[in-house]
Amino acid sequence: MKKLALAALAALTLNLAHAVELEGFKFDDQIKLGNAELVGNGAGVRSKFGKRYAMTLYLPAKTADARAALAAKGAKRVDIRLIKDVSGDTFAGAVSGGINDNSTDAEKAALKDRLKQLVDTVNALGEIKAGTAIVFDWLPEKGTVLTVGGQQKGKEIAGEDFYTALLRVWLGEDPVQKDLKQALLGKPQ
Repeated sequence: MKKLALAALAALTLNLAHAVELEGFKFDDQIKLGNAELVGNGAGVRSKFGKRYAMTLYLPAKTADARAALAAKGAKRVDIRLIKDVSGDTFAGAVSGGINDNSTDAEKAALKDRLKQLVDTVNALGEIKAGTAIVFDWLPEKGTVLTVGGQQKGKEIAGEDFYTALLRVWLGEDPVQKDLKQALLGKPQ
């Protein structure tokens, strides 16, 4: 009986150790997205004039290599939790700026209309309150799906190239924050 209780306690402790907590937000180590099982690849905090948001990256398999993360096939998720209020236009500007900073001229041309779709959707949100979850999912059968506060916003955005460009905001050659890139790749800080 004592061994059983210790085994149960060890299993509970092991499960708790797999959840990541940052700035009071809990991110599960594994999630199910559509029919896919994803793992938390890494998590970190975006800081610019103070802490802005905590986030985690979910992929089909863990990798410490940015190129491998960008090339991973199948469903993926970027899960952002706001630490401070932000206006939709500020958030949209930061994301579109990050996409443009990490895209070639040809890629920018190919992404232009879809990026406008995302920017228009996020701008329409107005002020987004601290504590809100902003989730970007890649579902191969649908495209990029934006969910804010648990509700889908706007239409799906077609093309895996768009989602890859979105991921490059954090994982590209000119990421929004270098130590955040390292954290999302599961590397020690």
